[in-house]
Amino acid sequence: MSDDKNKTDARDRNRVAGKEDYEINYLAKELGVSADQVRQAIKAVGNDRAKIKDYLKK
Repeated sequence: MSDDKNKTDARDRNRVAGKEDYEINYLAKELGVSADQVRQAIKAVGNDRAKIKDYLKK
């Protein structure tokens, strides 16, 4: 199921859709890491954007 970009709110911005490549790639580029590292972070800490950023900074 694709992400409906017309229905967004704060909950959507605080999460990373792990099955959407464009979100994975965007976050990877933003943080300067690989897409695989983002996927591993999602597996480790869940899809909360702040937790993923903290995890990858360590």
